[in-house]
Amino acid sequence: MSLFHKTLLSSLLENQNRATACSSSQSHFLLKPIKFVSIEIFITNYLYFLDFDFVSFSSSLVLKMKLNNQKDPAEKLMWERTLSGSGSPTRPVSKLMVTLLLLVSATYVVYTLKLISNSRACQVEPFSAVVRRLNDIVNSSQPLILFHTNQTAVIKSYASPPPSPPPPPPPPQTGFQHVVFGIAASARLWKQRKEYIKIWYKPNQMRGYVWLEKPVTEEDEEDETSLPPVKISGDTSKFPYKNKQGHRSAIRISRIVTETLKLGLKDVRWFVMGDDDTVFVAENLIRVLRKYDHNQMYYIGSLSESHLQNIYFSYGMAYGGGGFAISYPLAVALSKMQDRCIKRYPALYGSDDRMQACMAELGVPLTKELGFHQYDVYGNLFGLLAAHPVAPLVTLHHLDVVEPIFPNMTRVDALKHLQVPAKLDSAGLMQQSICYDKRRKWTVSVSWGFAVQIFRGIFSAREIEMPSRTFLNW
Repeated sequence: MSLFHKTLLSSLLENQNRATACSSSQSHFLLKPIKFVSIEIFITNYLYFLDFDFVSFSSSLVLKMKLNNQKDPAEKLMWERTLSGSGSPTRPVSKLMVTLLLLVSATYVVYTLKLISNSRACQVEPFSAVVRRLNDIVNSSQPLILFHTNQTAVIKSYASPPPSPPPPPPPPQTGFQHVVFGIAASARLWKQRKEYIKIWYKPNQMRGYVWLEKPVTEEDEEDETSLPPVKISGDTSKFPYKNKQGHRSAIRISRIVTETLKLGLKDVRWFVMGDDDTVFVAENLIRVLRKYDHNQMYYIGSLSESHLQNIYFSYGMAYGGGGFAISYPLAVALSKMQDRCIKRYPALYGSDDRMQACMAELGVPLTKELGFHQYDVYGNLFGLLAAHPVAPLVTLHHLDVVEPIFPNMTRVDALKHLQVPAKLDSAGLMQQSICYDKRRKWTVSVSWGFAVQIFRGIFSAREIEMPSRTFLNW
C-alpha cells in the first residue's frame, strides 16, 4: 500500500472518531443525522479498485499491530519476516480507475473539510453556565419537564400562562332602585284610592307611575310628594273590544307595562303591575324577586282565592289586582308583539287575561308565589289572613269590597296599623305558626302581627291550617 493510501485511511479513521466524540459530548444539542458512507465499505471498495487481496491486507494489518506490541527483539524479527512475506504484488492500475479513485477521494476530502468547518456547533457550553441556567429555571415559577431518551436528556421549560384576571364582582342584589311600579287607576276613583298608595309607596326609594285615562286635578300639594307621578295612557280606540260584560278600559290597563317600558328608565330589572286599591308589602316583594334571575323571562304572580274565578278565567293567569311582576327581558319581548296580540283577543273580559294570552304566545308560564293575594271574596278576611301560609305576604287587593282587616277601624287606618308589625318583621308578617299546651290541652295558632287564636282541645295541624269561613266567594 502506498503512502498516499495509508494517509487517506488514517484521515478517514480520525474523522470518524471525531464525529463520534462530537455526537456523544453534546447532550443538550441535537444535530441532524448525517448519513456517511461506511468507512469499512469505502476501504473495501477502495482496495477492490486497487485489486488488493483484502484478506491478505487485513492479515498484514493485524500482524503489524502485533509487531508494534512486541518487546522481545527476536520475536519482533520473526514477526517482521512473516509480515514481509504476506503481501501481494500490486497490478498495474489503469488511468481511468485512478482518475475515478482520485475524484471520489477529493469529494470525500471536501466533505470532511466542510464538516470540520462546522465543528463550532459541537463546542460544549461551560459547565458553570449550564448550572447557572438550570438554577434560573428551577427558581422561576415556570414548570420544568425532563424528557429522557436513549442518548439525550432534553429540558423543556414552558412559560406559565398569565394569571387569569379576577372575576368581576357579582351584581348588586335586587332592590327598590331596580323595580318600577305601574299602577292602574281610574280618574273617577282616584281621590279615594290614592290613600291606599300613600300607605306603602316610598317616593324617595321607589320608582313608579300612576296611569289614568284622563288628567285629574290635584287638590292637595302633599300628593305631589307622597305619590308616584301621574301619566295618561295612550289611545286604545283602534283595538276592538267585544265583551258585553266588561269595559274597554281593560285594553288600556293591559298596555301599562309596555307604556312604562317605553319611558326608557335606566337600570330596571322588574316591572310590577298593580291596581290603585292594591297594597304592597314592598320589602317582601323585593325578597321574592331576589329569588329569580332578572335576566331571564319571568311572569310572577298568583291565582285567585276563588275557585269559580279560576275556572272562568284561568289557572295559569296572574290576577292583575293581586299584582304581578315581569322581568325586563320579558317586558321587551312583550312590547314588540302586544298590540298585535291584543287585536287577536277582542272577546276577553279584563286586562290580566289579555296579558296572560300574550304570555302564552311568548311561551312564558306563570311562576306562582303564594304571597300575592287577589281576594275575590266578600265579607271578612280574618279567616284567610289568620291561616296565611309560610310565605312572605306581598299584596292585598279588593280592600274596598271587604271589611277592614282590624275591627273598629276604617279601612285605611287598619292598613296603617298593619305597618307597625311590618316594620318590626315584615318577612314573618301574617305567617301562621301552630303550637300546643299539653297541660291545658290547648291548640294555639299565631299569625304574626295579626291575630292569636286559642282552641280548647288538641287539633291536628291540618285542621288549623284550614281557613275559617269568615268570607264568601264571588
